[in-house]
Amino acid sequence: MNPPISRRTMAVSLLAGAAALGTAGVAHAAQSATADRSAERHGTAAPTIILIHGAFADASSWSAVVERLQQQGHRVLAPALPLRGLASDSAYIRSVLDSVTGPIVLVGHSYGGAVISQAAADAPQVKALVYIAAFVPDIGESALQLTDKFPGSTLGQATATQYYPLPDGGQGEELVIKKDLFRKQFAAGVPRTTAQVMAAGQRPITLAALQEPATAAAWKRIPSWYLVATEDRNIPPAAERWMAERSRSRTVTVRAPHAAAVSDPGPVTGLILRAVRSVRSGH
Repeated sequence: MNPPISRRTMAVSLLAGAAALGTAGVAHAAQSATADRSAERHGTAAPTIILIHGAFADASSWSAVVERLQQQGHRVLAPALPLRGLASDSAYIRSVLDSVTGPIVLVGHSYGGAVISQAAADAPQVKALVYIAAFVPDIGESALQLTDKFPGSTLGQATATQYYPLPDGGQGEELVIKKDLFRKQFAAGVPRTTAQVMAAGQRPITLAALQEPATAAAWKRIPSWYLVATEDRNIPPAAERWMAERSRSRTVTVRAPHAAAVSDPGPVTGLILRAVRSVRSGH
């Protein structure tokens, strides 16, 4: 029969075991952190995917894409964009980028493309830009200027002007898509009930934001991908192809409306994942 173990002996044994486990845990954590840092240095760390919506939409327009990305284990952020001005919107998104550790794949839809092009300037953690039926302005170009570069947009006839108070007491102009035209203009092919919900929750954009020229063009130094939506009524598909070619983006063409992330989340997700794989492989 084994002699009884005193409480003091048992306590000492438990403490010793805990210390050993703690030491092992610390060592494992240190090894993991070292591996993560090494992966980041070599471009193989899994990037955070940040999705930027455009005008007449909100972050929920990315819902189906977010779900698919998260199901595959990816870290995803979809912040709300103020839609008040290109410089201020870009500064806000830059603050989001600065809050993230490790590499980033930055995705922009529509006006969000202009924002990511400016926000990613001098942001070394952004390793890839993905444009979904989006503006890719050069320095000095505005979204409206690029829209008018090719015929085909019917956005002007589909929008209504609203007014909002400015801090100085004046009034600013913002645009919304008329609710009865929203589905045809923005989300053709999306189920009617879904389009009605989108129309009710659309975010207005200031006219000044669409007229404001870009002051940076991050696509000149960062690899990019582009999805051309052939049924787009906001941005002429010819303009999308031209911007994709100018930026030397790896391009796919999808028979989709402007709201491609809602109507065709599969191809949108697939293009984003191509950029993610490129970042992880270092190519």
